[in-house]
Amino acid sequence: MEKIIGRKKEIRLLEEYEHSNKPEFVVICGRRRVGKTFLIRHCFKNRFAFYLSGAENTTTKAQLKNFNVAIHTYSGYPYPIVTNWQDAFLQLQHYIDNTTVKKKFIIFFDEMPWLDNNKSGFLSAFEYFWNTFASARNNILFIACGSATSWIVNKIINNRGGLHNRITRQIFLEPFTLHETEQFLHSRKIKMNRIQITECYMIMGGIPYYLEQIDKSIGLIQNIDNLFFNKNGILHNEFSRLFTSLFKHGENYVKIVKALGKKNKGLTRDEIIKATKLTDGGRLSAMLDELELCGFIRINDSFGKRKKNRLYQLIDFYSMFYLNFIESNKNSIKNYWSIIKNSSVYKAWLGFSFEKLCISHSYQIRRKLGITGVLSFTSAWRYFNDKHGAQIDLIIDRNDGIINICEMKFSQKKYQITKSEGESFLNKIALFQEDTKTNKTIHFTLISTFGAKHNVYWNDIQSEVTMEDLFLE
Repeated sequence: MEKIIGRKKEIRLLEEYEHSNKPEFVVICGRRRVGKTFLIRHCFKNRFAFYLSGAENTTTKAQLKNFNVAIHTYSGYPYPIVTNWQDAFLQLQHYIDNTTVKKKFIIFFDEMPWLDNNKSGFLSAFEYFWNTFASARNNILFIACGSATSWIVNKIINNRGGLHNRITRQIFLEPFTLHETEQFLHSRKIKMNRIQITECYMIMGGIPYYLEQIDKSIGLIQNIDNLFFNKNGILHNEFSRLFTSLFKHGENYVKIVKALGKKNKGLTRDEIIKATKLTDGGRLSAMLDELELCGFIRINDSFGKRKKNRLYQLIDFYSMFYLNFIESNKNSIKNYWSIIKNSSVYKAWLGFSFEKLCISHSYQIRRKLGITGVLSFTSAWRYFNDKHGAQIDLIIDRNDGIINICEMKFSQKKYQITKSEGESFLNKIALFQEDTKTNKTIHFTLISTFGAKHNVYWNDIQSEVTMEDLFLE
């Protein structure tokens, strides 16, 4: 099997669950294409006692036939094909009762939401199997996985019926960091320097499946043109598949994502309602929570203010790239990325995407600042009145009496702070202090690709973080 990159924490947890002395019901969540199935297969290799994968848009009859093939393969016993899930789980129960396995009996249901067809009876049969049988067996490790996040959340995690509070463990699988992305590309003999890897990340994010599509024989620009701007490119229509596969009524999630895609600084809940025409209430809250769970949006607490002032920001790099460039490429120009590379639109995208990149690597920033051992919280701040308007996208509020106000700038060379920018930074900090009434010490932190030129305005900076620091493990 291909070598796995990163995932050290998740592998350690799965190994811990395998060797626990109680029954384990583990749910693996994560965005489509993030590598959930690959992780489970790598971790347990040939140690599955039973493995079944749901098939998309398939009848219950066909799913049960697949179940029959799987149970025959793993048990070696010629079980007959059944017509309902109750009988299927009885066969699984019989197989477990008659096995000689002394270690954990590892059961993996991949793409579990697809097994729950309309009126299939799958979920109620599974509930009965877990509650009356599996939960009393200390040797069972059951792993549920699936990209249809709304089903996982509503039917399993937030189940109010027979599966209420039955999950023993939950793992959310995040995209690769820059460090892991670099490792992944090098493992595939793909040659890129760090500025190219950074740009690649701002297009694809740390999504392993997307990164796998890169052709090592050509450059990054040609790869982007081939994968995204060619009608037959494998990532050209990924956006439409992304939300329909993850969420029931995916069109409403797309409305939220598109509204946030138009406002790089983010929107409040009220602004989302106004932009999307969606009804306020519990369903909107659930959609926002699910989008956050999948890593599409960031719910950014507003510094020192109540929950209602939260900012919601789109942070999924593929979605941002799609909405800015692919959706707007109406004429389907094949070499669009090569043409647009020096445009003002491209430069603006570099700027706000780099800000999102920095926010997604806040741990690496704190590590560079030497404060990983200090309790700290990240937030944002926005201020508007008749005379002034200002926003800070990354604030690190530390428990040692210091607040880092972070300014993030993308540049192809050392960044030069101009007089107007220097004054703007200081005015922003003054407004922040006046509005929040904080008595903590303010440290102005500049995060840039290659650092800043040391001019008179550089002296106002207390700390610097560069692109190289974002590659820290």
